[in-house]
Amino acid sequence: MKSLICLIGAAILAASCDARTVGGIAEITIMDRDRGIALTPYYHRGEWWVAGTPGARYAIVIRNRTGGRLLAVTSVDGVNVLSGDSAAWNQTGYVFEPGQGYEITGWRKSDADVAAFTFTAAPNSYAARTGRPENIGVIGVAVFRERAPVQAYAPSESMTPGRDERAGAGAAREQAAAATPPPAAAPPPLASDSVTNRPVVPSAPLESRLGTGHGAREYSYVTHTEFERLQSEPNEVIRIRYDSYDNLVAMGIVRKPRPVPPAGANPFPGSAQQYVPDPPG
Repeated sequence: MKSLICLIGAAILAASCDARTVGGIAEITIMDRDRGIALTPYYHRGEWWVAGTPGARYAIVIRNRTGGRLLAVTSVDGVNVLSGDSAAWNQTGYVFEPGQGYEITGWRKSDADVAAFTFTAAPNSYAARTGRPENIGVIGVAVFRERAPVQAYAPSESMTPGRDERAGAGAAREQAAAATPPPAAAPPPLASDSVTNRPVVPSAPLESRLGTGHGAREYSYVTHTEFERLQSEPNEVIRIRYDSYDNLVAMGIVRKPRPVPPAGANPFPGSAQQYVPDPPG
């Protein structure tokens, strides 16, 4: 089945294999855009978690690690980030060229802009405001391989990419042609083809949890393409849950660091004293 889906006309991000990525054929990183840092994923009872800062803008960074195109159907709080529908695997998503990476920074509003993802109180989240609070606090990426290489064509329903977008896509194809696809590696525990039968981790009440808000409009340009999936079910499903740091500590997911004594504190301020004196009075 062929479907019209959004194609990223975007810059190629540098490859990053570090402790802040999750996934197998696709690498996923959650970025705090206001601080410019990747959030550390914590593995707990079969799930990955990140700690968000209330009010901060964030991005879902996806990078294709294969030598072929990938489709990433992406959801936040159980909502498809492109269409706004309750998320399902058979919906529209982003297409990545070999080796290509991109920051998904918000809910797509058009081919040219998004409403920024922001960490906010769960009752103020987009999912809650649209009557769907059941899955607040989870980011999902369902990854599909392509059935066959797409031949050169001119999509009748697509916007013509600008010069920078064409250059970025061309660079990705040249890199893929020059490199041998990486060998298949055993994915991290969450990079699997199913998200069923996972242990349930108790959550804080909805009022005190974090969700994802519908933030300010930002420029973000895409075009359209066609993609035929290799199979009806995803080749990989990546799930990352999130909440505030305090809630992750309360749930035992993050171990709170021990307090550090104030600088200059002296454990023996009265070193000349030999015996314990009587208290005053």
